[in-house]
Amino acid sequence: MKSIQIDVAVIGAGTAGLVAYKAAKTAGANVMLIESGSYGTTCARVGCMPSKLLIAAADAAYAVDKAVAFGIHIDSAIRIDGREVMDRVRRERDRFVGGVLQGMEERIAETDRLHGRAVFVDDHTLLVGNHTRLTAKSIVIATGSRATYPDSYKTLGDRLIISDDVFDWHDLPRSMAVIGPGIVGLELGQALQRLGVKVTVFGRDDRVGPLGDPEILAYSIAAFKQEFPLKTDTQINSMQREGDLVAIRYTPANGEQKTEYFEYVLAATGRAPDVQDIGLQHTTLKLDKKGVPLFDTKTTQTESAAGASAIFIAGDAGNFIPLLHEATDEGHIAGENAARFALGKAVQPGLRRAPLAVVFTDPQIGIIGGGFHTLKPGSYVTGRVSFEDQGRARILLRNKGLANLYADTASGKFLGAEMFAPAAEHLAHLLAWALQNKMTVAQMLEMPFYHPVIEEGLHSALHELNAKLHSARAPAKQAS
Repeated sequence: MKSIQIDVAVIGAGTAGLVAYKAAKTAGANVMLIESGSYGTTCARVGCMPSKLLIAAADAAYAVDKAVAFGIHIDSAIRIDGREVMDRVRRERDRFVGGVLQGMEERIAETDRLHGRAVFVDDHTLLVGNHTRLTAKSIVIATGSRATYPDSYKTLGDRLIISDDVFDWHDLPRSMAVIGPGIVGLELGQALQRLGVKVTVFGRDDRVGPLGDPEILAYSIAAFKQEFPLKTDTQINSMQREGDLVAIRYTPANGEQKTEYFEYVLAATGRAPDVQDIGLQHTTLKLDKKGVPLFDTKTTQTESAAGASAIFIAGDAGNFIPLLHEATDEGHIAGENAARFALGKAVQPGLRRAPLAVVFTDPQIGIIGGGFHTLKPGSYVTGRVSFEDQGRARILLRNKGLANLYADTASGKFLGAEMFAPAAEHLAHLLAWALQNKMTVAQMLEMPFYHPVIEEGLHSALHELNAKLHSARAPAKQAS
């Protein structure tokens, strides 16, 4: 067995791992990048990029279908060629992955790469693929995440899929049940419905996506239900394979049991950090109930029973904020601090940005800040805007949506927002920048708003926020 000694070992060559490798090298450490599977990030291979390719095709089909509202008539029926749709998805997906691989080969020397599954022997030692024993002064865990679903689903055989499988399709199915109206379930479910697939989305507890604001949540559920069957409070009694179909027997809120048949079942029931089989039990790390190492989110340094740990964690493996831009930030922090630790220097807090999340449904969902559930009752006011009568949205026939903005009553500072709105990906960025800069509502109103643009909706909500803030402070001024 080969033995290697190194300053920093990085486990995983996804987004967080690649960034951690570069940061550690830039900081002056000798680094080994370890990968057990195919190189290329989750985002490029099976995540954000191929899903947006599918959504783009769905948006194109939807736009053609709605063209008559503009007085544009198509004489022949719309025909969606599933093979052509999926061919473009796979080709562009492969191009994105190829770009990642090319960049990796250009920037990472072959001598700095090691292939095989890494398993901890102790806090400083890894066994890689039964062929290499690697000792490192510090280690970065960047092993990503994996799709999860109940073991009972496995009886469905090849009729059960996860989101990763969709992007290897060569054609579109006729029907599909989506279990879980989270981010993945909503995005893929709506896109496939618009591409002609019969889709039903099943959920529990009247939840969809990451929304927490009751008003925005109720609005979004009603809007989705107008487009496809969305069963947000349903008990699935059984799922059974019957030939090439799956029979789903369920009880909706009204208590009347029903049965529907689908070609496929998409398990969109969440993802879990991929840290279960890497030998963490051989380390001194403190683990949470799910077996994930506890760590300082500012430094990414894990907690050890022995004190300061030589192990850092980044990206989906840490299960903090499983988004690509957060994985990039965490990878940089982890790589730099792992190098500092290995070189005998103190670790330092890294830059953490204002929380920002976008769901690419139509309308889109945007969450800025910690979300509605993090707000303290009685300490904030809300500014509301409906996009149903908003000028630019009506011009574009995208006049569906609602947004709530929140501000701190005492300071007047902007706290965040939840929205189900057209162009939420752009609106959310503007608001995230304001949040990160700790702007007050008054300062935000000093910013330019062009006419006519969808962003004017934010202007309306900010004016309402400003008025409520003045009203909330008026009694205090009179009393003084």
